[in-house]
Parts: sequence; structure tokens; C-alpha cells
Amino acid sequence: MGSYSSGEVIAAAVSGANYPAFDLDELDMKGSMLGEEQPTTSGMENGHQCPFVIGVAGGASSGKSAVCKMIIDQLCDHRVVVVTQESFYYGLSDEELVHVNDYNFDHPDAFDMDLLLSCMENLKHGKSVDIPNYNFKTHKSVPRARKVNPSDVIILEGILIFHDSRVRDLMNMKIFVDTDDDVRLARRIRRDLEKGRQIIPVLDQYSKFVKPAFEDFILPTKKYADIIIPRGADNSVAIDLIVQHIRTKLGQNDLCKIHPNLYVIQTTYQIRGMHTIIRDAATTTHDFIFYADRLIRLVVEHGLGHLPFKEKQVITPTGSVYTGVDFSKSLCGISVIRSGESMENALRACCKGIKIGKILIHREGDDGKQLIYHNLPKDISKRHVLLLDPILGTGNSAVQAISLLLEKGVQESNIIFLNLISAPQGVHVVSKRFPRVKIVTSEIELGLNDEFRVIPGMGEFGDRYFGTDDYQSSTPFFGDAKDRVRLL
Repeated sequence: MGSYSSGEVIAAAVSGANYPAFDLDELDMKGSMLGEEQPTTSGMENGHQCPFVIGVAGGASSGKSAVCKMIIDQLCDHRVVVVTQESFYYGLSDEELVHVNDYNFDHPDAFDMDLLLSCMENLKHGKSVDIPNYNFKTHKSVPRARKVNPSDVIILEGILIFHDSRVRDLMNMKIFVDTDDDVRLARRIRRDLEKGRQIIPVLDQYSKFVKPAFEDFILPTKKYADIIIPRGADNSVAIDLIVQHIRTKLGQNDLCKIHPNLYVIQTTYQIRGMHTIIRDAATTTHDFIFYADRLIRLVVEHGLGHLPFKEKQVITPTGSVYTGVDFSKSLCGISVIRSGESMENALRACCKGIKIGKILIHREGDDGKQLIYHNLPKDISKRHVLLLDPILGTGNSAVQAISLLLEKGVQESNIIFLNLISAPQGVHVVSKRFPRVKIVTSEIELGLNDEFRVIPGMGEFGDRYFGTDDYQSSTPFFGDAKDRVRLL
């Protein structure tokens, strides 16, 4: 977390009152609530994979193109296409060409936004499009257009792409590159001089059109940004975090497409900020518990949303009839000792008086033999079960726990497996063996390392949560091999 404490990061994340932005200046977060978190199953739309659309806006010479290039370079294993707003300039008439120095290229009316919107909608629906090829010498579109095919990620870049609400609504992420006015002017002068222009006409155009347009049309759209990047491409910390978020979303979509029983909580920057804190090795035990509990509560609430409900009518204090739903009463929680016990308080806070059982899984020796101790409700076969374990790694412990529940008469479709983070390998193992078990998680990890630990992960969850991470590794390990928690 650099020089920022975990408390400062989240405090900043919830303090933004003007607009929902995430100002990434060395991870300085400022507003984050991007809507209510709802479980999602896949990125499919009308039978095809819906692309992740990123809007990159900012003033002229702010570094938008450099930011786009850095994102593309880091997403080299995905199909990424860039669509620039400059391609959609209206061609100038003969009369306008005569007075080209008096034409305002920074005004919203200079762009054919209807054509841009049509191209973006087609790309988002899996159709190839022809992007105009604008010639800046003739100020007209040449006959030969640029063919763009559907991709995993579409980056739309331009000074005024946030100005039109129809275009904004197509974006999954909106980035505003915020660069000092003097820096932008210096870059513009250097660029135009390299093109052979004289300094006086460059300054005249800047003062007459560029600067007023920025203040009147471009800067006001900053309020629509989800992420604000100060210093543009120089802010590598911000761009790394953005790329990591994009990779997470792309990975979740692919995995949810394969396993329809997997539900990943929709990521917001509030959730991302809490994950950043609990994954930080320097986070104190107090902060780790506080933010882990908040994330666990979100996972539990989403898990409860998958339980069956019955319609119920009640009379309100005004004497009106309200038609709602009644919660399922036949419910219990089962925690996998010891990390799973960290999720019990959140479950009790959501379900008053809920019965909670225990399962202990001990990996013994190199042969992988599992010894299981359990204390379960006697009528568990008649209940829906919330299985609690914060980390899904290889899936071996989860398979053992679910197998035990099935032996006790629990229906497979009545089991909801709740965890904070899941490795793709564990998701595959559990889903292949038990396709009717619902898995609810807050983030999908990159995978497992050579030691079968989740990466990037968050370390020994049980030790960090219960404050026992100073104990020696000779203490016996219990639980999933990837969440090696010690039973003390």
C-alpha cells in the first residue's frame, strides 16, 4: 500500500461526494460506489461474449494514447481493439476548408456521434464494423475504411467520448486522464512544431479553441469518470491496477461461461479497495479482520439470495398491503475449521439463531489421505446448507466436505458454497464433481503456484484473521492445501 495506511485508503474510497470516481494518484481512492453489487453469472449477451468496453477521455495532449498503449501492452493475451473519436470527424466542406484555421475541432458538433454510436453498438453485439479513416491533411474521410472485428476488450479514446450519454452507457469502465494544463500545452506545441507548423498559429488556435473547449465541454465530463488518472502514462501504479481489474473481469466471464453454477459478486472499486487491503502483507491484524468481515458479509448476503423464497403479504403501518417474500427457515451453516469459522459472525448477523455445524479436514502425509471430524445438525438432510470456507484453492477440502454432506442426506442442489476468493482449478474440480452446488465468491484468482497456493492470494487466511501468523510452520496444518490453516 506504499505510504498509505489501509484505513486511509478505504476512508478515501467512501468520502467522494461529488461524483463516483476512483482517483488513482499513487492509489489515492476517492469515491467508489458504482451501484449495488449483484451476483453475475457470465458476460454473455444474446449468445455471444460481451466485450469489456473502456472509455478513455481527457484534454488534448493529456496522454490518452499513451495510457491506451500501456493497457494494450499488458493485455497482450487478450484481443484488444482501439477506436478513436478522431476517426469520426465530419468532413469539411469546401467553404470550411478555405477557413480551416477558424474551424473548432474541439467542439462536440465536430464529431459524427451517431455513426460512432452505431459502430460501438455493433462491436458490442459481436459484429464487425468499418471505422472511417479520417485524413487530417484533406480533413475528409478517405474511401478506404478500417475494418474492426469484435474483441475481448474495446478501448474508445477521445476528448469528448463522455459528452454523449448514449456512448457513456455502453462503457464498462470510464477513465479520465487528468494532466496539468501547462504540460498539455507544452506537448501540443512540441507536436505541432514537429509537423512543420509555426508557433504563433499554434498558440492562437490553443487560446481561441482548444482551451475554451476544454473548460466548456471536456473538463465537465470528468464527473462521469469511474477512474481518474493523474499524470497520465507516468502513473504506472494506476494503470497496473486498472489492468488487474480488467483481467479479473475477463477471467470471471470466461469461468462463469463454463460453470453456470458459479456466481461472482459484481466488482466495484469499494470491493476492489477492500481486497487491496486484506491482500497487503503489511496490513495489521485489526484492519485485516475489519475489511475481511465486510467482504464476508457481502458474500453471505449474496449467498442468501440464492435460497428459495415464498411470497408473503403483510399489512404496513399505513394499513396498506405489501406483497413481498418470506425467508427460508430450513437453513444451517457449516464451517470448515478453522478459516471457515471466520465467516460465522457474518452469517449469524444475517440469520438470527441459525444453527452452525463444523467440519475438520486434516491432510495427512504425502498420500493426501483425509481424516474428517464433523459435528452437524441432526436434521441437516432437511435443510439448505451454506458451506463456509474463505479460500477455494485446489478444491480437495471442498470435495471432501461436500461428499460428507451428501452422505448425511443433504441434496446437492441445496448446498451453497461461500468463499472470498476462488482459484480456477478449484472451481473446475468442485463444479465437475458437483455441478448442482452453487459457488458464490467475490473474486477469481489467477491460479495456483508450484506449491499449490492461491495467487495472488492473501496468505494464510486463518493465521492472519485469528492473529496466529507468528507460529512456526511445524504446527500441524488443517484445511485446504492452499489455505493451510493451523489448528491450535
